Amino acid sequence: MEITLSETRDIKIEEVIELYKANKWSSAKVPDRLYKALLHSHSLITARDGDKLIGLGNPISDGYLVVYYPHLLVHPDYQGKGIGKMIMGRMQEKYKDFHMQMLTADGRAIDFYNKAGFDRAGKTQPM
Repeated sequence: MEITLSETRDIKIEEVIELYKANKWSSAKVPDRLYKALLHSHSLITARDGDKLIGLGNPISDGYLVVYYPHLLVHPDYQGKGIGKMIMGRMQEKYKDFHMQMLTADGRAIDFYNKAGFDRAGKTQPM
Protein backbone atom coordinates (compact mmCIF):
# COMPACT_ATOMS: atom_id res chain seq x y z
CA MET A 1 0.00 0.00 0.00
CA GLU A 2 1.50 3.30 -1.12
CA ILE A 3 -0.66 6.28 -0.13
CA THR A 4 -0.20 9.54 -1.98
CA LEU A 5 -1.71 12.88 -0.99
CA SER A 6 -2.45 15.50 -3.59
CA GLU A 7 -4.01 18.93 -3.73
CA THR A 8 -5.98 18.50 -6.92
CA ARG A 9 -9.47 18.88 -8.26
CA ASP A 10 -8.90 16.05 -10.72
CA ILE A 11 -11.49 13.71 -9.23
CA LYS A 12 -14.38 11.83 -10.79
CA ILE A 13 -17.90 12.14 -9.45
CA GLU A 14 -18.28 8.34 -9.38
CA GLU A 15 -15.28 7.83 -7.09
CA VAL A 16 -16.44 10.64 -4.81
CA ILE A 17 -19.92 9.14 -4.47
CA GLU A 18 -18.44 5.69 -3.82
CA LEU A 19 -16.31 7.11 -0.97
CA TYR A 20 -19.25 8.98 0.59
CA LYS A 21 -21.58 5.97 0.30
CA ALA A 22 -18.95 3.71 1.89
CA ASN A 23 -18.94 6.10 4.87
CA LYS A 24 -22.76 6.36 4.88
CA TRP A 25 -22.68 10.16 4.52
CA SER A 26 -26.03 11.65 3.53
CA SER A 27 -24.44 14.05 1.03
CA ALA A 28 -24.01 11.04 -1.29
CA LYS A 29 -27.76 11.42 -1.93
CA VAL A 30 -27.15 14.77 -3.66
CA PRO A 31 -24.22 13.79 -5.90
CA ASP A 32 -24.21 16.78 -8.25
CA ARG A 33 -24.26 19.31 -5.41
CA LEU A 34 -21.64 17.37 -3.43
CA TYR A 35 -19.31 17.20 -6.43
CA LYS A 36 -19.70 20.91 -7.21
CA ALA A 37 -19.15 21.79 -3.54
CA LEU A 38 -15.90 19.84 -3.43
CA LEU A 39 -14.65 21.35 -6.67
CA HIS A 40 -15.43 24.86 -5.42
CA SER A 41 -13.85 24.43 -1.97
CA HIS A 42 -10.92 26.69 -1.12
CA SER A 43 -8.72 23.61 -1.53
CA LEU A 44 -9.18 19.88 -1.84
CA ILE A 45 -6.78 17.29 -0.44
CA THR A 46 -7.14 13.75 -1.79
CA ALA A 47 -5.58 10.48 -0.68
CA ARG A 48 -5.10 7.62 -3.13
CA ASP A 49 -3.88 4.08 -2.98
CA GLY A 50 -2.61 3.78 -6.53
CA ASP A 51 -5.50 5.10 -8.63
CA LYS A 52 -8.17 4.47 -5.97
CA LEU A 53 -9.58 7.48 -4.11
CA ILE A 54 -9.49 6.43 -0.46
CA GLY A 55 -9.86 9.74 1.35
CA LEU A 56 -10.35 13.47 1.08
CA GLY A 57 -10.62 16.71 3.01
CA ASN A 58 -12.04 20.02 1.77
CA PRO A 59 -11.24 23.26 3.56
CA ILE A 60 -13.58 26.22 3.05
CA SER A 61 -11.98 29.57 3.74
CA ASP A 62 -12.00 33.32 3.25
CA GLY A 63 -8.37 32.86 2.26
CA TYR A 64 -6.88 34.97 5.05
CA LEU A 65 -8.33 34.60 8.52
CA VAL A 66 -10.76 31.70 8.90
CA VAL A 67 -10.81 28.14 7.62
CA TYR A 68 -13.54 25.56 8.21
CA TYR A 69 -12.99 21.85 7.63
CA PRO A 70 -16.44 20.44 6.74
CA HIS A 71 -15.43 17.04 5.34
CA LEU A 72 -12.68 14.59 6.16
CA LEU A 73 -13.40 11.05 4.98
CA VAL A 74 -11.34 7.91 4.72
CA HIS A 75 -12.73 4.76 3.13
CA PRO A 76 -13.67 2.27 5.90
CA ASP A 77 -11.22 -0.32 4.51
CA TYR A 78 -8.38 2.16 5.13
CA GLN A 79 -9.41 3.65 8.47
CA GLY A 80 -7.06 3.30 11.42
CA LYS A 81 -3.95 3.47 9.21
CA GLY A 82 -3.09 7.15 9.74
CA ILE A 83 -4.57 8.41 6.48
CA GLY A 84 -7.03 10.80 8.11
CA LYS A 85 -4.15 12.12 10.20
CA MET A 86 -2.13 12.67 7.02
CA ILE A 87 -4.96 14.58 5.34
CA MET A 88 -5.65 16.70 8.43
CA GLY A 89 -1.93 17.37 8.80
CA ARG A 90 -1.72 18.62 5.22
CA MET A 91 -4.72 20.91 5.74
CA GLN A 92 -3.38 22.26 9.03
CA GLU A 93 0.01 22.93 7.45
CA LYS A 94 -1.61 24.84 4.59
CA TYR A 95 -3.70 26.98 6.98
CA LYS A 96 -1.32 27.13 9.96
CA ASP A 97 -1.14 30.93 10.01
CA PHE A 98 -4.91 31.44 10.00
CA HIS A 99 -6.46 32.96 13.11
CA MET A 100 -9.31 30.42 13.27
CA GLN A 101 -9.35 26.77 12.21
CA MET A 102 -12.81 25.35 12.83
CA LEU A 103 -14.78 22.13 12.44
CA THR A 104 -17.65 20.23 13.99
CA ALA A 105 -17.29 16.67 15.25
CA ASP A 106 -19.31 14.00 16.97
CA GLY A 107 -18.91 10.43 18.11
CA ARG A 108 -15.52 8.83 17.53
CA ALA A 109 -14.39 11.84 15.50
CA ILE A 110 -14.10 13.94 18.66
CA ASP A 111 -11.12 11.93 19.93
CA PHE A 112 -9.51 12.04 16.48
CA TYR A 113 -9.74 15.83 16.31
CA ASN A 114 -8.59 16.26 19.92
CA LYS A 115 -5.45 14.33 19.01
CA ALA A 116 -5.02 16.67 16.01
CA GLY A 117 -4.97 19.63 18.40
CA PHE A 118 -8.58 20.78 18.30
CA ASP A 119 -10.52 21.67 21.45
CA ARG A 120 -14.02 22.88 22.09
CA ALA A 121 -14.01 26.67 21.76
CA GLY A 122 -15.12 28.04 25.13
CA LYS A 123 -18.75 27.26 25.79
CA THR A 124 -19.69 27.16 22.11
CA GLN A 125 -22.58 25.03 20.92
CA PRO A 126 -23.16 23.90 17.33
CA MET A 127 -26.16 25.68 15.86
